[in-house]
Amino acid sequence: MEEEYNTESNHLRDSHRIRKELEKFQAKGPGPQQEFVKPKKERTSLLVYGTVFLVTVVLYYLLRLESFHIRSKYLPLLQSLLAGVMFITVVLFFTRLLTSLLKTRIRSPVTSYNVQRIINLGAALLVVFILISTLFVNWYAAVVSLGVASLILGLALQNPITSFFGWVYILLRKPYEVGDRIKIGDMTGDVIELGYFDTTLWEFNGDYLSGDHPSGRVIRFANSKVFSEFVINYSWPLFPYIWNEIKFFVSYESDLPWVRQTARRVVQEDIGPEMARRVALYRNILAQTPVDEVEVRARGSVSFSAHDNTWIQVTVRFLVEPKRSGPVKRRLFSKLLEELSLQPERVMFPNTNMK
Repeated sequence: MEEEYNTESNHLRDSHRIRKELEKFQAKGPGPQQEFVKPKKERTSLLVYGTVFLVTVVLYYLLRLESFHIRSKYLPLLQSLLAGVMFITVVLFFTRLLTSLLKTRIRSPVTSYNVQRIINLGAALLVVFILISTLFVNWYAAVVSLGVASLILGLALQNPITSFFGWVYILLRKPYEVGDRIKIGDMTGDVIELGYFDTTLWEFNGDYLSGDHPSGRVIRFANSKVFSEFVINYSWPLFPYIWNEIKFFVSYESDLPWVRQTARRVVQEDIGPEMARRVALYRNILAQTPVDEVEVRARGSVSFSAHDNTWIQVTVRFLVEPKRSGPVKRRLFSKLLEELSLQPERVMFPNTNMK
């Protein structure tokens, strides 16, 4: 059994995100290099870019040889435009090629997503630079114009610029990534898109729901909120679980030891074995970090507390993956009610004697 745990733990360590978290603690270096695989997609786009480049090169040199009867005053403009198209095509060609190559080398879809965003941003800046170089021959005038325009835009677009730096901060510090379940401010949901200026959440819970269930709504918020709000991430790779609980009331006349024993048995039979096994795997990984002394219990717990309504509140706690907490909680609640109702003489619920 121990050998099986070690094998599965090693498999988990190969995960990109777990490996990065371990590297923060200097517990383990980067994983083995992946085998290079030549890209098989994007060939059509690369062929189109290559064809456009060759056509513009031919036209550019034909214009220089004055093969076409065009007025001399238009030649510099046409040559500049063709040169701009050539350079832009080169940028797009290498952008698509680099993106295609990185997709085959990067295993993590989140990292691939972020890298592609960065490459696209760099390509866009290069295209803008080429367009300015093509349209403005007098660089001094262009720089002065851009300086004035940048000052005006900087004042007018202060919030978008702050959100852009928020995007840079998110990429560097990684308070959350695409696919994580987070809470920021009053908003809770799964990150489905991380843009240059805003983040998109697939909301769960929400105004009309009380449980951990998707609301069907999409939330967009500016990336600048990471500078002013607490970010709660439920998806820490080294231990991707949270404690959840079910609460219900019983009377003081109920057989409390039997209620505790039954609740523990229901939790153990439903999610106990699998959860204990997975917690053992992650405990093996946590042993390599400063978190290894934290007690991580896999079994559920049951506690009782007095309540103002003269009933006893029963709280059943269990460990669950964040994105499965809603379905697991509903399933456990149904099973608990079913099991406890089998012996009504040993447990009394609040509605038992309500007429």
